[in-house]
Amino acid sequence: MVFPEYRPRRLRKNAAFRSLIRETRLDAGQFIYPLIVMPGKGKRAEIASMPGVFRLSVDQLAKEAKDCLALGVNHLLLFGLPEKKDAMGSGAHAKDGIVQRAIRELKNAVPEMMIVTDVCLCEYTDHGHCGCIIEGQVDNDASLEILAKTALSHAEAGADMVAPADMMDGRVGEIRAALDENNFDQVPIMSYAVKYASAFYGPFRDAVDSAPQFGDRTSYQMDPANAREALREATLDVDEGADILMVKPAMAYLDIVKMLKDEFDLPIAAYHVSGEYAMIKAAAARGWIDEERVMAESLLAIKRAGADIIITYYAKDMARKLRG
Repeated sequence: MVFPEYRPRRLRKNAAFRSLIRETRLDAGQFIYPLIVMPGKGKRAEIASMPGVFRLSVDQLAKEAKDCLALGVNHLLLFGLPEKKDAMGSGAHAKDGIVQRAIRELKNAVPEMMIVTDVCLCEYTDHGHCGCIIEGQVDNDASLEILAKTALSHAEAGADMVAPADMMDGRVGEIRAALDENNFDQVPIMSYAVKYASAFYGPFRDAVDSAPQFGDRTSYQMDPANAREALREATLDVDEGADILMVKPAMAYLDIVKMLKDEFDLPIAAYHVSGEYAMIKAAAARGWIDEERVMAESLLAIKRAGADIIITYYAKDMARKLRG
């Protein structure tokens, strides 16, 4: 069909037609809203580099969760700021740790909210790396037991799903075994399967004070130049028992999201990370872009690339927009 017989504009001429043929739709029920939990009481501290995002004390979580539920956002991803850090990240798996307390508080106050927990050591170690340090290096195998203990402690506290973010080789299998052996075989694992050593994490590292105190994370997070390696990483996690595969970051890696969607039949998640959020906020604050439209267009792009689940700090704002 060629012009003038075929005119694509016929189906764009008004909102009713555009809605009728829309190929990609966003659904608040597929958003996961990240929350950062901090020590203390009555605390709600806005993060300077992430306007509209707050660190919250445990007693403030229930209200936030209820606000999310009212908008149709019924999944939270918890990160914790411990009162103390040490070389082994022992606060990550403490029974009275910050995330463990947060899970119990949320499950008591808002039982219908699904709680996903980030499983990593970077917020809990005094050196800021995602595993334990032996002879000056991040030791992969020595870190696995700690990560498994952390995931198990989250499940014991009531987490609905755990999300290992550390990028240690073999951690999904180690966590799956620990959960299964302790009667948590129904707790799924959303693996940060393809996590790049990205510059887009800067605002989040400020928010949780998790920047490495020496070196960087390029020895365990992926090289941004590599695409085929993403398939190897994801295949390993599938073989070890992952239930959902995540790509992080999202916007700069939409080709990777599509690659995983085409290759695997598991649900695919994508993390619209702090730097991606902060750039939109900063440009909007200067009047350079229309924040609401850019937010929506960005999240649509992630969904269009193949993400079934979107983790985003814009979850509440986008949910409001979807409700009109």
